[in-house]
Amino acid sequence: MATSPSSTSLQYQFRSISLPSRLHPHNTRIDVELNKLKTGQSSLVSSTVPTSGETIRTGLVGLAGLYSCVEELVHSPITQAALVQHRNGVLVEEALEGSIGFLDSCNAARDLLLVMKQNVQDLQSVLRRKGGDSSIDGNITAYKSSQKKVKKESAKCIRALKKMEKQNDLCSIFDVNYHLSDVIRVLREVRIVTISVLRFFFLFLSMVDSRPRPSGWSLIKMIAVTQLKGHKSFNEIGSVDAALQSLYGCIRNNDPNSDVQITRRRLGALGDSMEGLETGLDCLYRQLVRNRVSLLNILAQ
Repeated sequence: MATSPSSTSLQYQFRSISLPSRLHPHNTRIDVELNKLKTGQSSLVSSTVPTSGETIRTGLVGLAGLYSCVEELVHSPITQAALVQHRNGVLVEEALEGSIGFLDSCNAARDLLLVMKQNVQDLQSVLRRKGGDSSIDGNITAYKSSQKKVKKESAKCIRALKKMEKQNDLCSIFDVNYHLSDVIRVLREVRIVTISVLRFFFLFLSMVDSRPRPSGWSLIKMIAVTQLKGHKSFNEIGSVDAALQSLYGCIRNNDPNSDVQITRRRLGALGDSMEGLETGLDCLYRQLVRNRVSLLNILAQ
């Protein structure tokens, strides 16, 4: 059976690399950071358990560290000279254009996290004050409605990243010297892994399974992310959804055995996860801004 374009893209996306060490003293660090991120992203695809918020946070922080290494490379005089001289800086302009898309994705991600954090805090407040009282069913419904909007916006962000992935990757590496060809290769690999890390962030928010199916790569919406030994397994968001569904059913059926504490614990875990993701996003966003400023300074020289 022929390989689908999306399958080929993801296979390339998670390919391990080994860049030549002649590039720059910091090249070894770039190589190591890239391969760590690619290995992590590949494990998310093949994993049989749902992806946790902590795993996503680790990817965001690792990506920020990678951009820090790239910034040191970009500050190298030989790199700056090569970037400016090649086609009057077209490579820098292309990298700047890509950075706008990544900053937009980070801003969208932060907005969605703020919405989710507020949703969690509102429900926590209601459960503390009213427990399992029947009057909270409206609050549960409001939470579900807001979460649907988060998933819808996450899907839009995933499509935007997919569009970036399909766009031509930087300029050709033909007819350039060794150093510049390696710089282009680094920027290309960084772009690919950035799209991957951000995509998994939005997949986490929307509870979408990104694992391969026999027919190729697809995004399958599901609440139960996987089935282990007959038990449904959830990420933090799905865990709260399941608890709220159970609590809502108990309230509607006037069941006195509803366990509000389970819901409160899961909301607490989700709140902690959101805090971690926010920290990781802030770390990445700051580094993306620094990287963009460095590129702008090159053009200004």
